[in-house]
Amino acid sequence: MAGETVTDATGGLVLISGGKPLPPADEQRRLRVLLVDGQDLIHWGFKMLLSSESWVERFVAAHNAVQALELARRYQPHVAVVDLQLRGESGAELCEQIREASPATRVLLMSAVDRVSAHSARAVGAAGFVPKGWGARDIAGAARMVGLGMTVFAPESEQPPNLLTGREREVLEMIAAGSTNREIADRLFLSPHTVKDHTSALYRKMKARNRAEAILRAQRLGLLA
Repeated sequence: MAGETVTDATGGLVLISGGKPLPPADEQRRLRVLLVDGQDLIHWGFKMLLSSESWVERFVAAHNAVQALELARRYQPHVAVVDLQLRGESGAELCEQIREASPATRVLLMSAVDRVSAHSARAVGAAGFVPKGWGARDIAGAARMVGLGMTVFAPESEQPPNLLTGREREVLEMIAAGSTNREIADRLFLSPHTVKDHTSALYRKMKARNRAEAILRAQRLGLLA
């Protein structure tokens, strides 16, 4: 989908797709912001930054899905900024759960390692995706735009590199097609042991316990068509 590239007040480049001009009244709206991230340092940074922003009505932060859903129900945030790499949990799945707990909440996904397409983000109900490499101020600016009803995605060139190696992607695609490890080994001219190593690596990277979970999470992240 074509988008309009703009530069925000902090100089951070963002790509807005499908956004409509906002009336002045909406630009002055104060927003409730929920951050979902497992790192205390990220919590501290966002709290320090957003506490001085006039557009922030309330800032709340969660370390995990249980806390996030409790805060979403209690405060009905306008926007939730969700890290895809929550420890032992899927940020993509949490995106859908937050929207069930608080239907008016719009979600901005962020990641330090994954690349997520606009199509994949929308498929799980998110209104945007940005890399953590942008830094807190630029991510906060993107969160404000999402909270105001816009759709924000980093330009493809600025998104993080793929989570899986090329060989791991090949193995994943064959797993999704229903191939056994022996069939994958024969097709890719690898030993069964090497296939097992690739499979274990992609499970670990995707925080999946089995083939079904790996396929589901790969689809949510846009790694499979």
